[in-house]
Amino acid sequence: MRADTGVDFVVVMDTDRTRYTHPDPARIGESFIGDTGAAPRGGTLVQEYTGTLGPSMRAVVPVWSAAGGRSPDDVEALVSVGITVDRIDASLRRDLLLVGLVAALVLALGVAGAALVSRRLRRATHGLGEREITRMFEYYSAVLHAVREGLLLLDDRGRVQLVNDEARRLLDLPDDAGGRSVDELGLPPGLVAAARGRRAELDDVYVAGEHVVVVSSSPATWAGRDVGAVVTLRDHTELQAVTGELDVVRGLTDSLRAQAHEAANRLHTVVSLVETGRTEEALDFATEELQLAQLLTDRVVGAVGDPVVAALLLGKSAEAAERGTDLVLDGDLPPGLVDAGGDGRVGGERSALTSRELVTVLGNLVDNALDAVAGRDVRRVSVSLGPGPDGAGLSVVVGDSGPGLPPDAGARVLERGWTTKAGGPARDGAHGIGLALVGQVARRHGGTVSVGRSPLGGAELRVDLPGTGAAR
Repeated sequence: MRADTGVDFVVVMDTDRTRYTHPDPARIGESFIGDTGAAPRGGTLVQEYTGTLGPSMRAVVPVWSAAGGRSPDDVEALVSVGITVDRIDASLRRDLLLVGLVAALVLALGVAGAALVSRRLRRATHGLGEREITRMFEYYSAVLHAVREGLLLLDDRGRVQLVNDEARRLLDLPDDAGGRSVDELGLPPGLVAAARGRRAELDDVYVAGEHVVVVSSSPATWAGRDVGAVVTLRDHTELQAVTGELDVVRGLTDSLRAQAHEAANRLHTVVSLVETGRTEEALDFATEELQLAQLLTDRVVGAVGDPVVAALLLGKSAEAAERGTDLVLDGDLPPGLVDAGGDGRVGGERSALTSRELVTVLGNLVDNALDAVAGRDVRRVSVSLGPGPDGAGLSVVVGDSGPGLPPDAGARVLERGWTTKAGGPARDGAHGIGLALVGQVARRHGGTVSVGRSPLGGAELRVDLPGTGAAR
């Protein structure tokens, strides 16, 4: 037992401490040297003691009677097992040597690993230390949140690595946009194509949700390696709306100039008739022209009611007449729907439309229709105003006798953010971002824009807008 367990002695003794076993046979029969503690009463003892083999650590335990219980009377013998202190010291020295060797090996591996990690980190951070990285991050974060332009950083796989607050606002990005592919964020296809492109794009205009955004993108490289792209975004919503109104005013000015030129010709005709003594013919000619002009004005103003929209339609009628196109106005504008003041409120309640927004819708739709019939044998454009399908709100329907839209273009011209810059044709019913702005107005008020076939033979665009109080 002693050899199997590696101890120095196993001494079996009687309860009177007489030894039955001992490593030295001469000691058998002698009395056990040392304390037995509570072992004779059924307890145990562990102690360091100097016995016949020298200083040792020993344990003394009782041997119970096989037929008895666990009372002190049932203790029949005692056993002491021990290991000398010298042997413990020698074993400890061997273990410490092994532990030291292993610790030295682990330390060497740790130092080598730390050196490799440090080298790799410095290569990944381009030689910057922790202080430089901390300072750069602080400045970097401050600049990103301070700039007024939106900033979107993509890696070489098209995943968003960084987006600042302005970009989140302009593109209406979710909080978890970081790390996601730019294709999964619901952005306009043209904007996605520009962001993922491998060449620089400057000041392209896209419509994203409720915003008109000017986008510039540039590939990012480091040491000749492509690392992604940098996309900057600027909000031009108000500027684009004002530009659209300016285009409308410019069109009205051209129409008025053409009308003034035509009026001068008619006045010269009247004067010539009077000079030649044909007074009756002059009066009839002047009266007829006045009646026609007044009839058109009365019909448009009576149907529309809003002076701004009426001026727009009168100008478009003059432009259509100048271009040899028959512009027909049908229906009327529901009363109380449009706020002529342009603040979006009628009687203190939020209005579904302002004059400015209706000018955007009508102006772009009529311009597209006039362009569509240019060069056709039959040039007709119809504009219909009236209540929506549910009897409330406003429905604007503009049709033409043009070639219509190809089957695959009907959805594209209304696609959010579709522009000629993004690959669309310049003359297929969408000029720049005109229809995108129409769609923006419709979405702002919970309306819809649909494309169909006009009874005149060409395309028909229908904008349905809900009534007062529907605006967001």
